[in-house]
Amino acid sequence: MKSTTDLTFFLVFLTASFIYRASAAPQDSSVAGLYSLLQRRIPSHANSFYFDLTSGNGTALDTFTLSDVSSHVHDEEKGGAQINIACNSVSACARGLYTYLTEFCNVDIYWTGSRLSHLPSSLPSLPTPVTRTSLVKYRYFFNTVTFSYTAAFYNFSSWSLLLDWMALRGVNLPLAWVGYEYILIEVFREAGLNDAQIGDFMSGPAFQAWNRFGNIQGGWGGSLPTQWVSDQFELQKKIMTRIQELGMTPVLPSFTGFVPRAFSNIYPNASIVNGSQWGGFPVMYTNDSFLEPFDPLFATLQKSFIDKQIAAYGANISHIYTLDQYNENDPYSGDPGYLQNISSATFASLRAADPEAVWLMQGWLFYADEAFWTTERVQAYLGGVPGNESMIILDLYSEVQPQWERLSSYYGKQWVWCELHDYGGNMGLEGNFVNVTVEPLRALGAPGSSMVGMGLTPEGLEGNEIVYDVLLDQAWNPTPINRTEYISSWVQRRYNVPRLPASAVDAWQLLGETVYNNQDPSTQSTVKSILELAPALTGLVNLTVHSPTLVFYDTNSTIVPALHMLLDASAESYGALLSIPEFKYDLVDVTRQLLANRFISLYESLVSVYNSTTTTPSQISAASVPLLQLLTDLDALLLTDPHFHLSTWLDSARAWSGGNASYAAYLEYNARNQITLWGPTGQISDYASKQWGGLVGGYYKPRWEAFVGYLVDSKQAGTPYNASAVLDIMLAIGERWDLETGSEVGSVGVNGDVWETVRALASTYS
Repeated sequence: MKSTTDLTFFLVFLTASFIYRASAAPQDSSVAGLYSLLQRRIPSHANSFYFDLTSGNGTALDTFTLSDVSSHVHDEEKGGAQINIACNSVSACARGLYTYLTEFCNVDIYWTGSRLSHLPSSLPSLPTPVTRTSLVKYRYFFNTVTFSYTAAFYNFSSWSLLLDWMALRGVNLPLAWVGYEYILIEVFREAGLNDAQIGDFMSGPAFQAWNRFGNIQGGWGGSLPTQWVSDQFELQKKIMTRIQELGMTPVLPSFTGFVPRAFSNIYPNASIVNGSQWGGFPVMYTNDSFLEPFDPLFATLQKSFIDKQIAAYGANISHIYTLDQYNENDPYSGDPGYLQNISSATFASLRAADPEAVWLMQGWLFYADEAFWTTERVQAYLGGVPGNESMIILDLYSEVQPQWERLSSYYGKQWVWCELHDYGGNMGLEGNFVNVTVEPLRALGAPGSSMVGMGLTPEGLEGNEIVYDVLLDQAWNPTPINRTEYISSWVQRRYNVPRLPASAVDAWQLLGETVYNNQDPSTQSTVKSILELAPALTGLVNLTVHSPTLVFYDTNSTIVPALHMLLDASAESYGALLSIPEFKYDLVDVTRQLLANRFISLYESLVSVYNSTTTTPSQISAASVPLLQLLTDLDALLLTDPHFHLSTWLDSARAWSGGNASYAAYLEYNARNQITLWGPTGQISDYASKQWGGLVGGYYKPRWEAFVGYLVDSKQAGTPYNASAVLDIMLAIGERWDLETGSEVGSVGVNGDVWETVRALASTYS
């Protein structure tokens, strides 16, 4: 037995060895954050893993090797750990941990929560070491608008789950927009603007993404409160700390050039032009003023912004900056020389503030306004930025509308293959499994390819998690992932119960062959249900632009049997599956899709009855009964799971008020308006619609009831259908509903039994 002196010396040596190991690596290579993650998510096995970090050379792709600690000669250094994870970056270590947990322990972490703590009591051994290397330098995450459609009212607990989800899946380049307004306001104050002038420019909490893009200005729900700005800044400090702890490099905001209108008065000689109108908004809320980057004031404001950001979050945490000037905005001129001057001066301002700055931009503009962004103009704009490694372009919609081929791999600039998939946080089941596994590899191997990353750029995180998982997994696989094998293992760990019934896997295999095998580019994004759209006599069914309503599969041979397979699986497991939150979520989600699809035929029947020249008002009322009953049934279904609750969204908004009633009402109005009218008078109405319990019954159903009432009255009076009058009715309902803040809809709890509700609805609507 060792003496006390020897033991003390040994402990000091062990501690010093660990400190040396961490301190010898670069500052951003500490693995302490991963040990903290283990404590958060796997407390019972927090000491079972040892991260063996070796310094990379800065250019090597991320690599990890998993092995048993017992296979190492110096296993006494590892403090009783069982699994050794050797890696050349913290991100690789995190991905190595995730690989072991998912492939050997059959557990996972989801947007809905973590199942990582459900590890077997005895960890599986590794017969042979497992080594994986990423295919690309960057695994990117976020769309600028995700910060509004999903994360607008996130607290740190919600962020903590999402950041752990990202890190474990190997994301190493996340966008980091939270708290941007605090620093921007300080820059504007320093430039001489008062708070009233600044306040006229800032948009509400649920709409900040589009203010950051320069699409909108001001707030139709009231001025942005100082408390919100300060609280979000404090939240961002926590987020930034956690991002660094988890080995990710944040993409930081920068000064974009969009300024309050008062800037022209304070700086009358500055080169300021008006941006274009956006989304049908009135001039007071759009046509943002744009300070052209070649004006010396732009560089001054850029340096002020970046200096303040460094002071707030620390130096050298990242040199990558997001900056989008023409996201659904028209440039002042299409002259190639003008566009080149814009980008050249923009990049010069970044480099003047940070000599190592890299400019990251969303490439959405090149698709959304392809008629303007000809190859000549794109080449001129990108050509204004010297060097290929000084810029990263997100090919934002690669899975449907890739621009990298049209634009010759962005003329040598670095770019990322991205999966957008989701518009406005819509919830329809849809995906293209083959595309997101095959196409990134084709792009990476294309002659002259300058692709450096793969990433997710969804507008909202509302479901279809499997199609996002597979792309991040593909980033670590040199050959296309096999769909059948992938789905089988994905379901096994999602529904981690002993003796999982085969019917559960069969249900997902069927969905994988059909719903998640959409080969039609015109319908490749989440499918919006027509029940969420403002009722009308025409123009709702089979839409194929942006949020499409065309159901591209046969419901009777896909959704119906898949749902019954899930129900069979639940029965065969003797209720064990109903203890799994993800199974209950999926059961509700598939049933939700069934009812959403059935609504189409009920609507078409109603329209057919109305259009008949012999129809009576009572026949119209009779035709509406099953349609309205479906909405009642759907609302009841959604209320059985809190992930489908309107109250979850509204309560998260109100929680930021600290109990201040007027502030809570302001926040709730923002939350309500975004998912309904999306603007003061329905400028982008129903774009961000959701199938949530409380929203279906409290908003969509009253609209359809009003629509039926109009049809009955129209037939009774013998007057022709007036589309404009119907829209006015729907707008009035939306305006009233948005103002009903503080009503009981915000506190509706879980209501009803998932199993009984789904079984009854499956019987009725199959």
